[in-house]
Order: sequence, then structure tokens, then C-alpha cells
Amino acid sequence: MLDQLSDKFEKILKKLRGTGVLTEENIAEALKEVRLALLEADVNYKIVKDFVERVRQKAIGQEVLHSLTPGHHVVKVVWDELRAIMGQERAGLSLASKPPTVVMMVGLQGSGKTTTCGKLAKLFKQQGKRVLLVAADPRRPAAGDQLASIGRDLEVDLHRLDHPGTAQDDVVRICRAGVERGREQGFDLVVLDTGGRLHVDDELMNELVAVKSAVQPNEVLLVADAMTGQDAVTMATQFDQRVGLSGIILTKVEGDARGGALLSIRAVTGKPVKFLGVGEKLDALELFHPDRMASRILGMGDVLTLIEKAQETFTREQAEEAQQRLTSDTFTLEDFRSQLGQVNKLGSLEQILGMLPGGQKLKDAMAGQVPERELKRVMAMIDSMTLRERRDHTVINGSRKKRIARGSGTNVTEVNRLIKQFLSARKIAKAMTGTGGRRQLAQLLRSM
Repeated sequence: MLDQLSDKFEKILKKLRGTGVLTEENIAEALKEVRLALLEADVNYKIVKDFVERVRQKAIGQEVLHSLTPGHHVVKVVWDELRAIMGQERAGLSLASKPPTVVMMVGLQGSGKTTTCGKLAKLFKQQGKRVLLVAADPRRPAAGDQLASIGRDLEVDLHRLDHPGTAQDDVVRICRAGVERGREQGFDLVVLDTGGRLHVDDELMNELVAVKSAVQPNEVLLVADAMTGQDAVTMATQFDQRVGLSGIILTKVEGDARGGALLSIRAVTGKPVKFLGVGEKLDALELFHPDRMASRILGMGDVLTLIEKAQETFTREQAEEAQQRLTSDTFTLEDFRSQLGQVNKLGSLEQILGMLPGGQKLKDAMAGQVPERELKRVMAMIDSMTLRERRDHTVINGSRKKRIARGSGTNVTEVNRLIKQFLSARKIAKAMTGTGGRRQLAQLLRSM
């Protein structure tokens, strides 16, 4: 998501940074392009109009126009305003002073609500919390079955009635019983997976209002599909007016959504985006940081989120052991495969590149290639090697390469390329961790 918008902003702001002297005229010209880029990204028209006007007023101030680097000042102004429309600070969950914290999840069918309940459960379980999932959509038994499957996978408790009714009173009874169980059995978090519909209707809204009144949840979170653009904003407004929201979780942001929902939804509803669903797996849920997202949009990357992901994936001991092996020349193909597997846990390579400054350029350079597919082929080739070959690449001769190629469904050329990539990666890593690393790395990259 936001790749096209980020690419356009990078080009617009690059021109401004390259301008020696800024005038009201060239700022106005740049803001025309900014307005068009935001409208093409399906951002609400009124929000675009207000955004551009605020940037214009700040950008033509004397402090900016007469500074040594006016172009960079304008970039800072745009960054500040992007962060402002998405929310100044990160908005986390409001945890109850006395457990359990009750989170009521609402949304339409197809938005990913039940899966998001599982993602939230996994996130808090990783933090050492006891989580209870409540299947509160008796009209759709499949939703309860899905939640039960998620609960088994996560080893998280599920509250579900064997023969529930389908009336509003029955739904309220399920939710009240689930919260009571959470209180009696010492759960830290109770997540209510309420019913959904294909569209907003009075029956759904009345049911949700009744549930909210009965259990008094700490959070009412709307799960909205980012792919639906301004429809998601309209739907969020309706849920907030009828039920009352405390926050929003946007799902499917890893797809090709243009970003209109993300940039509009807080400004229209006044409710913060608290989490982003960035994939189908249960660990694909990110806390939403407005400042970091503003940096991503402007092509500055999001290194802090990448570091946090890495800390969740790598232990300090693993990192220190890998560094020691790299600097002592004992780094093997077996270690190489292990590191690739760890990188794979961070998310797709496209997502990782999106968090790096200038990552969009790397994505453009890889156009048409599928990094994950190549990664699987590399891992298949290493898996086809014997233990001795993985630990000592020098023993891999011509006949061994043929056997490895047959075993992995590749060819000898690809095996040769793998060994070359492994040796280059080892040199780069050693240069980065050794003394004078930056100079050695620069020389190595020039030679490559």
C-alpha cells in the first residue's frame, strides 16, 4: 500500500530539495502535484484541500523561504502535516486497571474481523497475557469454527456456547458470560468477536449497542478493509455514530490499496488507527505509528519498526553468535540458510524494503522479480546439500553440484550463483562488522 503515493511524493519533494531558491510560485506548483497525488490515492477531497492549504501557509513563511535549505524545510512541513492528519502520537489499547480488559471487535463481513481477533490474541499472548476469545456471532457457525481453529493454533482459550440462539438477547448472553468467565478465571484480555453483515443495517447496530451496554468494553475497535478506500471511511463514520468507537484496525494494507482510507479515516471520524493488518498470518499485525507512516510515505523508510521486528525475531544471543562466526570466517552455508529463514520471519522482502530509506528505488529495480520465490529456491538448494557440504562449501565439486541441482529442481548455473552469493554475503557482513567496515564495504560494493 502507498507505494504509488510514496513514489510521487519522493519525486515532488526531490525537485523542491534541488531548488536553490524557493518562491511562492514554485511552492504553489509543487502543491498542485501534491494535491493531485493525494486525490489519486483516494484521499477525501476536503482533507486534501485543508492539507494543501496548511502546507502552503507554513511553506511560504519567512523562516522557510529564507533558510539555508528551504527545500528540506518544506519536506519537514509536509511530514508534520501528514503525521497530523493520521494522528500525532501512537494510540495503544486502553488496558483496564483491574483485569480483564474487554475488547469488542466490530465490522462487516469480509473485513478480516475474526482473523484480526486471532492476531490481537497472539500479540498479547507474546507479551505474557492470558487471552480469552469469545465467539459472539451465532448466526455464522463458520465464524465460530474459524475462531476455534485459531484458538487451537495459538493455544488460547475459547468461550463458545454449544447450542446458542441467534436473537439479540442470545448474543448479549454469550458476551456477558464470556466476560464473566474472563473475570472469574483471571484472564488479562477478553476479545469479543461480534457479528457482521454484508452492509450496515439497523439489526446489526442495535445488537452491537446492546452488547456494548451489557459488558461495558474498554475498547470498541472497528476492523475495516483498507482496500475499500473511502467506503471504509463512510462505514467507520456510521459505526462510530451508532455504536461509538474507540479506535480502528485497518486490514489488507499489504495489498495494492491506494491509501485513501488510512489518510482520511482519522480526520473524518476523529478516531485513531491503532493497528494495521499487514498479511494473512497471525503475526501480521503492527502497531500504527503516524510519524513512522509519514516517513514511509515520503520515502524516508521506517527503520524503527524494522528494528522492532528484528528484535522479536532474533535473540541477542543469536545475533552475537552470528557476528562472532562472521568475523572469524566460520560462517557456513548452514548459517546462511538459518539467517535467510530468520529474515523470512520479518515479513515479505517487499515489506522490508518499504521500511528502508530509498527502498522504493530498490523495489523499482526489482520490478518483475519475485524475491520470495528466489529465496525458496536458494533454501531448497542448501537443503539438498549434505551436512558436510553445508559446513564446508569448498568440497562442492562438479558432480556434487549436479546432484544438488537435481535434488532442488534447479540447475548447476543456479548452484554456482548461490555459492557466489554466499561468498559475497560473507565478505559484506565481515566488512560491516570488522574494523574500518564502512571503507571496506564501499570498496567491496564498487568491485561487485
